[in-house]
Amino acid sequence: MSDLPRLRDAIEAATQTLRALPSLEPQMVQAANVIDQCLLAGNKLLVCGNGGSAADASHFATELVVRFAKDRRALPAICLTSDSGILTAAANDYGFDEIFARQVAAFGVPGDVLICLTTSGKSKNVVRALQEAKARQMTTIALLGRDGGSTVGIADLDLLIKSDSTARVQEAHQLLLHVLCEIIEARLKKL
Repeated sequence: MSDLPRLRDAIEAATQTLRALPSLEPQMVQAANVIDQCLLAGNKLLVCGNGGSAADASHFATELVVRFAKDRRALPAICLTSDSGILTAAANDYGFDEIFARQVAAFGVPGDVLICLTTSGKSKNVVRALQEAKARQMTTIALLGRDGGSTVGIADLDLLIKSDSTARVQEAHQLLLHVLCEIIEARLKKL
Protein backbone atom coordinates (compact mmCIF):
# COMPACT_ATOMS: atom_id res chain seq x y z
CA MET A 1 0.00 0.00 0.00
CA SER A 2 1.26 3.44 -0.89
CA ASP A 3 1.92 6.09 1.75
CA LEU A 4 1.10 8.83 -0.75
CA PRO A 5 -2.37 9.47 0.73
CA ARG A 6 -0.56 10.20 4.00
CA LEU A 7 1.67 12.69 2.15
CA ARG A 8 -1.34 14.30 0.51
CA ASP A 9 -3.10 14.57 3.89
CA ALA A 10 -0.03 16.18 5.46
CA ILE A 11 0.26 18.66 2.59
CA GLU A 12 -3.43 19.55 2.90
CA ALA A 13 -3.18 20.02 6.68
CA ALA A 14 -0.02 22.10 6.33
CA THR A 15 -1.65 24.22 3.63
CA GLN A 16 -4.68 24.89 5.85
CA THR A 17 -2.42 25.88 8.75
CA LEU A 18 -0.28 28.17 6.61
CA ARG A 19 -3.34 29.78 5.01
CA ALA A 20 -4.40 30.97 8.48
CA LEU A 21 -1.12 32.85 9.05
CA PRO A 22 -2.17 36.16 7.41
CA SER A 23 -4.38 36.72 10.47
CA LEU A 24 -1.12 37.12 12.43
CA GLU A 25 0.12 40.00 10.29
CA PRO A 26 -0.46 42.68 12.98
CA GLN A 27 1.45 40.59 15.54
CA MET A 28 4.25 39.92 13.03
CA VAL A 29 4.61 43.65 12.35
CA GLN A 30 4.74 44.24 16.09
CA ALA A 31 7.31 41.43 16.58
CA ALA A 32 9.49 42.83 13.79
CA ASN A 33 9.29 46.31 15.33
CA VAL A 34 10.20 44.99 18.80
CA ILE A 35 13.21 43.11 17.40
CA ASP A 36 14.21 46.11 15.30
CA GLN A 37 14.08 48.46 18.31
CA CYS A 38 16.08 45.98 20.40
CA LEU A 39 18.86 45.70 17.82
CA LEU A 40 18.89 49.45 17.09
CA ALA A 41 19.45 50.07 20.80
CA GLY A 42 22.44 47.72 20.83
CA ASN A 43 20.63 45.00 22.75
CA LYS A 44 20.34 41.27 22.03
CA LEU A 45 17.84 38.49 21.49
CA LEU A 46 17.61 35.41 23.70
CA VAL A 47 15.76 32.47 22.15
CA CYS A 48 14.56 29.17 23.69
CA GLY A 49 12.29 26.17 23.32
CA ASN A 50 12.19 22.41 23.99
CA GLY A 51 12.69 19.51 21.58
CA GLY A 52 11.85 20.52 18.02
CA SER A 53 11.29 24.07 19.27
CA ALA A 54 14.84 24.01 20.68
CA ALA A 55 16.08 23.17 17.19
CA ASP A 56 13.96 25.99 15.75
CA ALA A 57 15.35 28.41 18.37
CA SER A 58 18.88 27.40 17.43
CA HIS A 59 18.09 27.76 13.73
CA PHE A 60 16.67 31.27 14.22
CA ALA A 61 19.66 32.42 16.29
CA THR A 62 22.02 30.99 13.68
CA GLU A 63 20.26 32.86 10.86
CA LEU A 64 20.74 36.12 12.80
CA VAL A 65 24.31 35.61 13.96
CA VAL A 66 25.59 34.27 10.63
CA ARG A 67 23.22 35.22 7.80
CA PHE A 68 19.83 34.45 6.35
CA ALA A 69 19.70 35.45 2.68
CA LYS A 70 22.47 38.00 2.25
CA ASP A 71 25.85 38.94 3.62
CA ARG A 72 25.58 41.50 6.40
CA ARG A 73 26.94 42.19 9.85
CA ALA A 74 26.34 39.65 12.60
CA LEU A 75 23.34 40.27 14.83
CA PRO A 76 23.37 39.44 18.57
CA ALA A 77 21.17 36.41 19.23
CA ILE A 78 21.83 33.74 21.86
CA CYS A 79 20.10 30.36 21.78
CA LEU A 80 19.52 29.25 25.37
CA THR A 81 19.27 25.59 24.33
CA SER A 82 22.77 25.24 22.89
CA ASP A 83 25.07 24.90 25.89
CA SER A 84 24.78 21.38 27.31
CA GLY A 85 26.92 22.25 30.34
CA ILE A 86 24.68 25.12 31.39
CA LEU A 87 21.50 23.15 30.67
CA THR A 88 22.54 20.08 32.64
CA ALA A 89 23.98 22.04 35.56
CA ALA A 90 20.86 24.21 35.83
CA ALA A 91 18.59 21.16 35.58
CA ASN A 92 20.64 19.25 38.15
CA ASP A 93 21.03 22.11 40.64
CA TYR A 94 17.74 24.02 40.21
CA GLY A 95 15.38 21.69 38.32
CA PHE A 96 14.37 21.46 34.67
CA ASP A 97 11.83 24.26 35.05
CA GLU A 98 14.69 26.70 35.67
CA ILE A 99 17.02 25.86 32.73
CA PHE A 100 16.04 28.91 30.69
CA ALA A 101 15.18 31.29 33.55
CA ARG A 102 18.68 30.84 34.99
CA GLN A 103 20.21 31.88 31.65
CA VAL A 104 17.83 34.81 31.29
CA ALA A 105 19.01 35.92 34.74
CA ALA A 106 22.63 35.63 33.61
CA PHE A 107 22.39 37.22 30.17
CA GLY A 108 19.21 39.31 30.06
CA VAL A 109 19.20 43.06 30.60
CA PRO A 110 16.51 45.71 30.13
CA GLY A 111 15.96 46.30 26.42
CA ASP A 112 16.78 42.72 25.41
CA VAL A 113 14.08 40.54 23.84
CA LEU A 114 13.27 36.97 24.85
CA ILE A 115 11.67 34.83 22.13
CA CYS A 116 10.17 31.54 23.37
CA LEU A 117 8.78 28.69 21.29
CA THR A 118 6.37 26.08 22.61
CA THR A 119 4.03 24.03 20.46
CA SER A 120 1.84 23.04 23.41
CA GLY A 121 2.04 26.17 25.53
CA LYS A 122 2.53 23.89 28.54
CA SER A 123 6.31 24.15 29.00
CA LYS A 124 6.97 25.21 32.59
CA ASN A 125 10.56 26.17 31.78
CA VAL A 126 9.30 28.54 29.07
CA VAL A 127 6.82 30.10 31.49
CA ARG A 128 9.63 30.59 34.02
CA ALA A 129 11.87 32.16 31.35
CA LEU A 130 9.11 34.61 30.44
CA GLN A 131 8.58 35.50 34.11
CA GLU A 132 12.31 36.06 34.63
CA ALA A 133 12.50 38.21 31.50
CA LYS A 134 9.60 40.35 32.72
CA ALA A 135 11.36 40.81 36.07
CA ARG A 136 14.42 42.04 34.13
CA GLN A 137 12.35 44.51 32.07
CA MET A 138 12.87 42.61 28.85
CA THR A 139 10.29 42.46 26.07
CA THR A 140 8.92 38.99 25.42
CA ILE A 141 7.54 37.21 22.36
CA ALA A 142 5.98 33.72 22.47
CA LEU A 143 5.41 31.50 19.46
CA LEU A 144 2.69 29.12 20.61
CA GLY A 145 0.53 26.29 19.32
CA ARG A 146 -2.81 24.65 20.03
CA ASP A 147 -4.75 27.04 22.33
CA GLY A 148 -1.58 28.55 23.84
CA GLY A 149 -1.89 26.50 27.03
CA SER A 150 -0.76 28.05 30.29
CA THR A 151 1.71 30.26 28.40
CA VAL A 152 -0.83 32.31 26.45
CA GLY A 153 -1.00 35.91 27.68
CA ILE A 154 2.26 35.83 29.65
CA ALA A 155 4.44 37.28 26.90
CA ASP A 156 4.10 40.84 25.66
CA LEU A 157 3.23 39.40 22.26
CA ASP A 158 1.81 35.99 21.34
CA LEU A 159 2.05 34.44 17.87
CA LEU A 160 -0.47 31.61 18.24
CA ILE A 161 -0.80 28.84 15.67
CA LYS A 162 -4.22 27.31 16.26
CA SER A 163 -3.54 23.71 15.30
CA ASP A 164 -3.57 20.52 17.34
CA SER A 165 -0.76 19.01 15.27
CA THR A 166 2.72 19.56 16.68
CA ALA A 167 4.21 19.09 13.21
CA ARG A 168 1.93 21.71 11.62
CA VAL A 169 2.64 24.17 14.47
CA GLN A 170 6.40 23.71 14.05
CA GLU A 171 6.14 24.22 10.29
CA ALA A 172 4.23 27.45 10.84
CA HIS A 173 6.71 28.61 13.50
CA GLN A 174 9.58 28.00 11.08
CA LEU A 175 7.86 30.07 8.40
CA LEU A 176 7.18 32.93 10.84
CA LEU A 177 10.81 32.90 12.00
CA HIS A 178 12.03 32.99 8.40
CA VAL A 179 9.72 35.91 7.64
CA LEU A 180 11.13 37.74 10.67
CA CYS A 181 14.64 37.09 9.32
CA GLU A 182 13.62 38.54 5.95
CA ILE A 183 12.15 41.65 7.59
CA ILE A 184 15.19 42.13 9.84
CA GLU A 185 17.59 41.85 6.90
CA ALA A 186 15.49 44.23 4.81
CA ARG A 187 15.62 46.79 7.64
CA LEU A 188 19.31 46.22 8.36
CA LYS A 189 20.48 49.41 6.69
CA LYS A 190 19.23 51.34 9.71
CA LEU A 191 20.55 48.86 12.27
